[in-house]
Amino acid sequence: GMLTGAVIGSTDAASVFSILRSRRLSLKYNTASLLELESGSNDPFSYMLTAIVLSVINDSAGAAGTAYMIFSQVVYGTAGGIVLSLLSVFLLKRAKFSTPGFDAVCVFALALLSYAAPAAIGGNGYLSAYIVGIVLGNSDIKNKKTLVPFFDGITGLMQMLIFFLLGLLSFPSSLPDAALPALAVFLFITFAARPFAVFVLLAPFKAPEGGKIRRNIVISWAGFRGASSIVFAVMAMMGADIGNGIFNMVLCIVLFSILLQGWLLPAVSAKLGMIDEEEDVMKTFSDYTKEVPVDFIRFSIKEGHSWCGASVKDITLPPDTLLVLLKRGDESIVPNGGTVLAEGDTLILSARSSGAVDGAVLSEKQIDKDSPEAGKRIDEVRMGKNELIILIMRGDSVIIPNGGTVLEENDILVINSPGGWEEA
Repeated sequence: GMLTGAVIGSTDAASVFSILRSRRLSLKYNTASLLELESGSNDPFSYMLTAIVLSVINDSAGAAGTAYMIFSQVVYGTAGGIVLSLLSVFLLKRAKFSTPGFDAVCVFALALLSYAAPAAIGGNGYLSAYIVGIVLGNSDIKNKKTLVPFFDGITGLMQMLIFFLLGLLSFPSSLPDAALPALAVFLFITFAARPFAVFVLLAPFKAPEGGKIRRNIVISWAGFRGASSIVFAVMAMMGADIGNGIFNMVLCIVLFSILLQGWLLPAVSAKLGMIDEEEDVMKTFSDYTKEVPVDFIRFSIKEGHSWCGASVKDITLPPDTLLVLLKRGDESIVPNGGTVLAEGDTLILSARSSGAVDGAVLSEKQIDKDSPEAGKRIDEVRMGKNELIILIMRGDSVIIPNGGTVLEENDILVINSPGGWEEA
């Protein structure tokens, strides 16, 4: 009984995150943040409890050994997580990777190290990895936007491996015998044990009037069992001679939990009035990429330009744009009104992002040696009605054209062409 409780004691973070994100469940009173903290942090303690109960079953540690195991799991795991997270942030903020994608490999290696290093000295690797993940997820590191889909893919791969292992260990013919005991345990956890724990632990914390009970009910209902419980059940089977009965029971509990709790969580949240339509649940998670509706425009000041020698306050920018950065050689300057512009400066402007634009249809046309446009200036080329050449790709160069730009063989023209191309 203690082993079963230890194995299924963890709320499965992957299941909670998946349902909240896929159904866009933005919950009131910071409930999603609390679920993130709870489901992510209790895996280490479920692992620790499982390891302790297994040592008691095998009588391999004794009282002193069990006490030291608890100490080492918590202290070494926490210390390892803190030290490795600080080292990881230091490395990722200063390292320069010459090959794209190597930063993802580096973070993956740090994730493995954050588990393996504390575990090698008796610490809780899950706790250490959780601390490192939380710190990195909330740190301003390079290429964070590209790291998110990479680790989403790794997560999917690991889930497939877990369920592949599940297929090797599970025998459907033995599940009916475990179904009724598993259903009884599931009902007890869902409607008695977890609500009792949630209401007691959250009693000291305030919530808006009338919202505390509703919040606690949603948190109680969101206690999904999932892949982590299956992993700990496999660990229990390998750690003690207890057969596969506990594994079959845990598997059934997980199925009941995902099918019932996961399916009904949106309905329960809506019925209790806990859905916040004004918030974005993606902001809750550490994998949220901070997007803003802004595009950036880059251009350089050429010789003889009217802005050469002028102060920023004296130039006229296009409407709804802002000069946010000035690059002068290897120097990056955040400009102010008194900054004087010089020849060769590269200006970065910000403007509101328009997203998809109705009526703007882009097409490409390549200029070959037989094209009548080859060698002509753009203002000499007859275009279709409402057509405009907006970009020329010439080898590795990108040219923003004007009327005097001469078209050359092998140029690729990018045309806003809702009407089609007319030959000259």
